[in-house]
Amino acid sequence: MLLRLPTSLSEAREHLAEQAVPVGGATLVWAQWQRDGFPELAMSLRRLPEANVLEPEALGAAVLLHRIDDRVPEVLHRAAGTIGTGAVRRAATVGGNIVGSTLRCLLPAALVLDARATVLDRDGPYETDLAEVVAKRHLLLNLSWRTPLISGYYKAPAEAGGPPPLVVATALSAGGDGRYRLRTAVRDGYEVATGSTECGAGAEDADEVLDGLAATGLGPLPPAARDVVRREVTGLLRRLDGR
Repeated sequence: MLLRLPTSLSEAREHLAEQAVPVGGATLVWAQWQRDGFPELAMSLRRLPEANVLEPEALGAAVLLHRIDDRVPEVLHRAAGTIGTGAVRRAATVGGNIVGSTLRCLLPAALVLDARATVLDRDGPYETDLAEVVAKRHLLLNLSWRTPLISGYYKAPAEAGGPPPLVVATALSAGGDGRYRLRTAVRDGYEVATGSTECGAGAEDADEVLDGLAATGLGPLPPAARDVVRREVTGLLRRLDGR
């Protein structure tokens, strides 16, 4: 297997035209390649500047998970810290987790940040939403977002090799007229559901907020998952009270 390491977008586009297979840390595909055979040509973005940003409002696809720290919002930092073992986090990348993984542990966090994705095809880079990235498995360059006021992340305990644990991600941003916008994303099994609603400034509004979320894509969640959403949303609103 020949591995290309582009240092510019023009080089990366050339390698895509050559049918190079994008790889991140290869933590997900290595066993498959050993079984089915390695591709003739692969491409890593680890030397591409656009794929290596790590800033308060941007995160590159080639960034290793263990490097994600408190420069990014809490929800994203905590999500990265729960993925696999330390050895996995030192090899796996943001792009591999969101595009290449069936678990997509970072996806709920990125969704509540209302993140936009910059992707690359043979015609060049362009911006799109995360739903398209996941559905079409685009070559992800980076994510960008606006920093929320506060955010939170919960991942249920789980045994290695078992079913995907429940994930609840939340983020609260300033809205209009002194109100706020609450975004929530839940991974239940392999599916991710999202919802957002306006809310006031305190935990006393929790019931109203939860009613608003129940009218979104979070409505069909099973009771156990709804209970966790209630706890996480109420806790986020209490944190807002204490600011």
